[in-house]
Amino acid sequence: MEPAHRTKQRLLDAGLAMLLEHGYHDLGIQALLDATGTPKGSFYHHFEDKEDFALQVIDEYMKNVHAGLDACLGDKNVPPLKRVRGFFELTREHYRREGYMGCLLGGLGQELSGVSDVFRRKVEGCFAEIARRIAVCLEEARKRGDIPAKSEPRQMASLLVDCWEGAALRSRLRGTPAPLTTMLDFYFQAAATR
Repeated sequence: MEPAHRTKQRLLDAGLAMLLEHGYHDLGIQALLDATGTPKGSFYHHFEDKEDFALQVIDEYMKNVHAGLDACLGDKNVPPLKRVRGFFELTREHYRREGYMGCLLGGLGQELSGVSDVFRRKVEGCFAEIARRIAVCLEEARKRGDIPAKSEPRQMASLLVDCWEGAALRSRLRGTPAPLTTMLDFYFQAAATR
């Protein structure tokens, strides 16, 4: 018999892929159970309902986002702007491996923000945390003179996340990384010359 934590992890991993592909409304619990070979009782042992499951999938997704932020932004041997861009390039590589399905946060935010305050607040909080961490690195770039002294790192970080999400949607629509790459090139060229 498989340990409970392994069952839960298997459900979360499969749920992430299924939420990316199908969205929340088209995610069937039975399809998830069938895909993972999990009995219904095991699902409800770990999750209250579909909403609780999706919220926990977001938490799992954010663990990976924070790991990427840690790996990229924490390398003080690399200039701060390159560290920030490196995080987005790493994310673009994840998108490539997943078939350009885009960002789970962006997808769920678009699908659910108008109908669920719980999801709207959760997704917005995740975006705000990503922007907060990027702003710290952009502040370091400002202090080093890599971006103009009058730059506002918090606004710049928020704009970067907003632009990335738009480019991620376009990348999903086209099935190509081109919108992501073009956006990064434009943003970082503009940031250094503002």
